[in-house]
Amino acid sequence: MVKIAPSILSADFGRLAEEIKGISNEADMVHIDVMDGSFVPNITLGQPVTRCIRQATDLPFDVHLMIFNPEKHIDSFADAGADIITVHAEASIHLHRTLQQIRQRGIKAGVAINPATPVCAVENVLHMVDMVLVMTVNPGFGGQSMIVEALSKVEAITRLVRKKGLDLDIEVDGGITDETIGAAVRAGANVFVAGSYVFGADCPGAAVRTLRTTALAAAKSMSSTQRTI
Repeated sequence: MVKIAPSILSADFGRLAEEIKGISNEADMVHIDVMDGSFVPNITLGQPVTRCIRQATDLPFDVHLMIFNPEKHIDSFADAGADIITVHAEASIHLHRTLQQIRQRGIKAGVAINPATPVCAVENVLHMVDMVLVMTVNPGFGGQSMIVEALSKVEAITRLVRKKGLDLDIEVDGGITDETIGAAVRAGANVFVAGSYVFGADCPGAAVRTLRTTALAAAKSMSSTQRTI
C-alpha cells in the first residue's frame, strides 16, 4: 500500500502546527527528522516539539532518529507521541537490543541505512522491524537530489523480504518528487518521505495528492507488466 509521509524538516517551523494540519487530510503519516549535530551535521527537533505537535493531528508520527546512541531516547520519544521509531544501523552499537526496546514500548520499530551502507547491515534484524528505511540522500539536509544508485538497495531489500516471507514497509527518504517517486515504486518501496516537494509547494496537500497519484500509477503499470509477462 502506498503511503506518503511528509517530512516537517522542510516545513515552516514558525507555523508548524498549521503546516501539519494542512497535510493531515492527505498524508498517511508525519515524518519527524531528529538530528543531533553529531551523527548528522544539523540539530533539529526533539521531544518537546514532538509532544507539542502531537496535538495538531491524529496521523501516526514516523520518528526518524538520526542520532548516536538512540537507545537513550527511545522512552522519551515514545512518551512524546511517536508511533514508529526508526534508528540507524550505523548509529546503534547494539542494534538488536535497541529494536527490542522500541517494541517493548508497544510501538512500531524501523531500521535505517545511509546511501553508502550495505544491505547486509540490516539483513539479520529484518524479522524484528515493521519498516526498513533506505536513505536516498546523505542525511542531514533537506532539498537534496536523489542518489538513484541507492535504489538498488531498495531492490535488494525487497528481494530479501520476499525470500524471508516477511510483511514490512520499505521506506525511502531523500529527493522524492513527482519525477522520482515512480523509480522508487519500481524498486519496491511503498512509503515515501517528501519534504521540500510538499512544504515548498503553494498547496502542500495538493503536492501529497500528486505524489500518491504518481506512485499508484507506477504500481499499476508494474502490475500490468507482470500480468503480461
